[in-house]
Amino acid sequence: MPAEPNHKPLYYLISLAVLVNFTGLMVPLMDPDAGIYASVAKTMVQENDYVNLYFHDMDWLDKPHFPFWVTALSFKVFGLHDWVYKLPGILFMMMGAFYTYLFAKKYYNKTIAGWSVLILLTALHILISNNDVRAEPYLTGLIIAAVYHFSRSLQKNWGWQLLAASFFTACAVMTKGIFILVPIGGALAGHLIISRNWKELIHWKWILALLLIAVFIFPELYCLWKQFDTHPEKTVFGGQQVSGIKFFLWDSQFGRFFNTGPISGKGDKFFFLHTLLWAFLPWSLILYAALFTRIKSVIRKVKSEFNEWFTLSGSLLALLLFSFSGFQLPHYANIIFPMLDILSAHFIWKKKKKGEKIFRIISTGRK
Repeated sequence: MPAEPNHKPLYYLISLAVLVNFTGLMVPLMDPDAGIYASVAKTMVQENDYVNLYFHDMDWLDKPHFPFWVTALSFKVFGLHDWVYKLPGILFMMMGAFYTYLFAKKYYNKTIAGWSVLILLTALHILISNNDVRAEPYLTGLIIAAVYHFSRSLQKNWGWQLLAASFFTACAVMTKGIFILVPIGGALAGHLIISRNWKELIHWKWILALLLIAVFIFPELYCLWKQFDTHPEKTVFGGQQVSGIKFFLWDSQFGRFFNTGPISGKGDKFFFLHTLLWAFLPWSLILYAALFTRIKSVIRKVKSEFNEWFTLSGSLLALLLFSFSGFQLPHYANIIFPMLDILSAHFIWKKKKKGEKIFRIISTGRK
């Protein structure tokens, strides 16, 4: 049997990357978004009101409640400080690193798992997001956790796995909205379709998962209904008769996508194609090569020792959705970085296995 690779140097690099990400705690809050989010959570604590969202004494309906609940808990425990606001987001990012490792270890091997985590924690926009904490660090952790547990629910004794997957999915929805179902559902459906696992694709347990997600997001729906739907006289986005539930389920998602809601922009079909060139540094070129190679293998039906299609399906469907949206921001892509990291790490491992010199140097740290 071949000798077990020495992973210690890789783990040392990962430990260093973790420390670098936590240095974001020492950076002051950046306006406008982080300052607004911190203020909303602070008001929750000061007013002891965890149902209504306020910013400068005005009703606020831009984002769902989950990250504010978590931040408010952090404020309760550690006090009102900038680093306390950032701590939960960075911890959720570390949860994302943990689940990235678990996923890659299960479907690939320990080497690919380690490199996936290192790529995640050293990608430029992840480092930026852990300095300027918004909703994305939460989503980065929640989405890969949901995908991991949904993938495990394809096996026997799937009940607890489905429950965990549904819970993480609901938390992600309560962080950003229902479009979060695209990378999660796309990962699961894409894997089953490419694998031609039709029996699992139409299994009744997916209906159960949707019901569980609906139950878990009920607190969000209740809070929105209580603050806005029961008070049509409130002025929000310059108008009255605003439904919080409708905004959550439609305007904040489809309204931005089709540019029909109160928050709109001007989309560019190639925005994320060139955004990833700098956001995924220093791994950008490897990422594009990895995506091209994996897509080609699907088209040509090339058999691989690792038949995992969750990461390719989830990341590509999300990128496709983002690319056709009327409202785009660079950090939107962060939420699928764990999937992209696994694809990139597998590409490096495969090239090293073939003996290509540059990848042998990258993977071992020596010639």
